Amino acid sequence: MSVLSVYHESRPEQPLKVLTHVEDIAATLADVGVHLERWEASAPIAAGASPEEVIAAYRPQIDRLMNERGYVTVDVISLDSDHPQKAELRAKFLDEHRHAEDEVRFFVAGRGLFTLHIEEMVYAVLCEKNDLISVPAGTRHWFDMGENPHFVAIRLFNNPEGWVAQFTGENIASRFPRLED
Repeated sequence: MSVLSVYHESRPEQPLKVLTHVEDIAATLADVGVHLERWEASAPIAAGASPEEVIAAYRPQIDRLMNERGYVTVDVISLDSDHPQKAELRAKFLDEHRHAEDEVRFFVAGRGLFTLHIEEMVYAVLCEKNDLISVPAGTRHWFDMGENPHFVAIRLFNNPEGWVAQFTGENIASRFPRLED
C-alpha cells in the first residue's frame, strides 16, 4: 500500500498527517508540484524479466510521458537484498540532493521511500508496485531503498547521462524515518 506521511521540517518525530488512499496522496502531492499516478502493464511480466521486456510491457505509458515531457532516456534498475553493493548504493541516495531535471520513477515491483523537502514541509512517499512518481527539477529530496532492498523501477530522464545529483550538504535526511524492512 502506498503511504504519504507529511511532516513539518522541525518535527520529524510526528507526522502532521498520514494518507493511504492513492487519490488523496496524488492530490496532496499535486498541490506542491509532484506528480503521482498508477500504471498497469500491457502484458504480463515474469519474475527475472529483462529490462527490454519490462520496458515493452509499459511502452504505451513510457511513450506518452516521453512525448508529453520530453524525456529522452529510459532504463530499468533492479536491486535486491543479495546485491553485493546494496549498502553503498543505499548510502548514495540517502543524503538530501536535487537534480537539474525531473526525477521520474515507476515501480514495477517492490518499494522505495522518496522523501521530499519542499519549503518547510517534508513529504515521505512510500512508493510501491504500480506507482509512478515524478519529482520536479530542483526539488530537494532523498531516497531510501531499505537495508534489504527489493525493487524494479523504470527511470525516465531528460538528460542522456542519466542520474546526476547536486547534494545540498544539509543533514535533514538523517533526522527523518527511514524505510523499514
